[in-house]
Amino acid sequence: MTVPTTPLTYNGYVTQVATMAVTDVITVSGVVVGVDASFNAIIPQMLNYAELRIQRDLDLLPSLNSRSYSLTANSNKVNIPVEDFVTIQTVEINSDGYTVPLLPTSKEVIQNVYGSPVSAAVPVYFAMYGGDTVTGGNTSNVLLVGPYSDSSYPILVTGTSRLPTLYKFANSTDASSKTTFISSYLPDLLVMASMIYISAFQRNFGRQSDDPAMAQSYESQYKGLLMGAGAEEYRKKFAASAWSSTSTSPVATPTR
Repeated sequence: MTVPTTPLTYNGYVTQVATMAVTDVITVSGVVVGVDASFNAIIPQMLNYAELRIQRDLDLLPSLNSRSYSLTANSNKVNIPVEDFVTIQTVEINSDGYTVPLLPTSKEVIQNVYGSPVSAAVPVYFAMYGGDTVTGGNTSNVLLVGPYSDSSYPILVTGTSRLPTLYKFANSTDASSKTTFISSYLPDLLVMASMIYISAFQRNFGRQSDDPAMAQSYESQYKGLLMGAGAEEYRKKFAASAWSSTSTSPVATPTR
């Protein structure tokens, strides 16, 4: 094992995983890179595994964002590109200067109760209809509203989206400083999640039984760190104990 003195970089993004390298490395123009071609080839998969797992395990506050769309008159559908959101939380319409929040329901309710533009009005409900195979191909999801819209309205959708990852948004500039939210604020989780993948790679993914404790030790460390990070995310959103932003106190009386 070689311990490098500078961060490992892939396509210009600092991974911050190289403090515990598992292969020989060399320094090229001040950037530490691996000399094992097979190891270098799995770095993208390692980063995707680590960061996507963390994003799914933690409902990270920075992943929450809003986007505006247009709802046309006599229509009950809005196309939303799949890259805009992973999950949709709220939908609201601006009608005559007033914000009208829509209530989530099932598409069957909207189809049965508001199945015709004859009852067009300001929409009250919304449901996720599925992919649009006519106008959007596989690139958009359909937001179904009810009743049909009686006019054209701006519509604001709020939900979670994928955060930039070290691999997906990598580029060749700023090699010494480029980071993501996870690599900057959750580097401990990033290291453990990466090591879970690397330990599987070292055992050819199908031969972990040769040393079952190896991957499990990293897995247990990851889960331990995940508990603390999860509690912190709840605090950010005032969803901690008693819907506060304060961590639970073992000595508070009465308990919150």
